[in-house]
Amino acid sequence: MHFQYLIIHCTATPAGRWISPEDVKRWHTAPKPYGNGWKQVGYSDLILLDGSRHQFVKHNNDQTIDPFEITNGVAGINAISRHLCYIGGLDKTFHKAQDTRTAQQIETMLTIIHEVLAYAPNIKIAGHNQFSNKACPSFTVSDWLREVGIEERNIE
Repeated sequence: MHFQYLIIHCTATPAGRWISPEDVKRWHTAPKPYGNGWKQVGYSDLILLDGSRHQFVKHNNDQTIDPFEITNGVAGINAISRHLCYIGGLDKTFHKAQDTRTAQQIETMLTIIHEVLAYAPNIKIAGHNQFSNKACPSFTVSDWLREVGIEERNIE
């Protein structure tokens, strides 16, 4: 399918709490009641607190979402989307949505966005909350994209 969206997510975990890629994979793929019981993790890429990047799903950096690249980030549009997630998204009390991105996470997020725009220049970038009734990714993606100079044609 034709790549149309880059969706930004958060793990909905407290600020500063270290979460590993293995934790996220387990949350998504472990059988219920221990996880969601999905066959595939929800995200293509995960940005850890220190800004390092973990690729859950290898992608071939083109304008097509191949079957092996599909993840479970947003029901109904996974075949046309890639999903980028950062660790965090909640305040330290675990009760309030909050933009907890570290400077390193923001830098990596921008690097990934520019990487994707280089090979898929017509995609739209959006937050998970624009497709579901959730706070995720705990910041207004469109406002942030404008602040960092992403072209309006790429903002959903």
